[in-house]
Amino acid sequence: MNIKETYMKNYKKLLIIPIIIFAISLIIIFQHYSSTGEIVDKDVTLKGGLTITIYSPIDIPDLKAQLKLEFPKGDIIVRRLTEFGSNEQIGLLIEAAEVEEEELKAVLEEKLNLELTKDNYSVEQVGSSLGNAFYKQMRTALILAFIFMAIVILITFRAWIPAFTIVFCAFADMVFVVAIMNLFGMRLSTTGIAALLMLIGYSIDTDIVITTKALKRKEEGNIVDRMTSGVKTGLTMTISTVVALTVGYFVSQSYVIKEMFLIIILGLIFDVIMTYLFNTGVLVWWTRRKAKY
Repeated sequence: MNIKETYMKNYKKLLIIPIIIFAISLIIIFQHYSSTGEIVDKDVTLKGGLTITIYSPIDIPDLKAQLKLEFPKGDIIVRRLTEFGSNEQIGLLIEAAEVEEEELKAVLEEKLNLELTKDNYSVEQVGSSLGNAFYKQMRTALILAFIFMAIVILITFRAWIPAFTIVFCAFADMVFVVAIMNLFGMRLSTTGIAALLMLIGYSIDTDIVITTKALKRKEEGNIVDRMTSGVKTGLTMTISTVVALTVGYFVSQSYVIKEMFLIIILGLIFDVIMTYLFNTGVLVWWTRRKAKY
């Protein structure tokens, strides 16, 4: 028995796999929301705070722990700042929320044994109101993206079950990524939200290919052959994108680029499950049901 025959015999059972993963992701997000009041941790670009850059080749592994002792109520992240194209450290990047700049600067001078001047020190401050405004606007952008996407898909296929399935797969991809971020303590930034918007586009592409093959290319053979062709096309798109982004992730020294690439990679990996186990399974069930009437 080949893969196509095995899938057609068990597609209803395979639907359970993405549903279980989606349910677990929702539980992780709900637990995080119950303990923090947020569905995902936000960095200073979304909740406000200080971004301090120190240009000096110093490396103190326990600096974050020392700063947490000095500012127990503060939310502080310390990262190495490396030269573009290499791993050579040129300084530190510190993100801090609920901390005053002058107090933090004084502690840094003491801990680093370094006088911070305009030549080796810069600071950017995002107000909490501005950060919240960014977050609300980007959240609105995500909601509008789903609404308009659903309208276009519904008009295109003129069937609400396939349209709902496509939108649900894109939403599930995003939920899975947020759950992984919560699980590993990652923080969402403006870059992260941009990556989520890009992920929606990637997810929709593969689902559209499968649905178009199933519903609009009836002259190309039976539904199994049409969908097999769509799977080959979609997997080629996804695998090539994941490989390119993975290479970029390991080559790049930019934290912003790494964050964006990682979010898209995680989403695309889960999208393979959602597209080829859930979306495809629903399409097979729906077309067979429709053929009986």
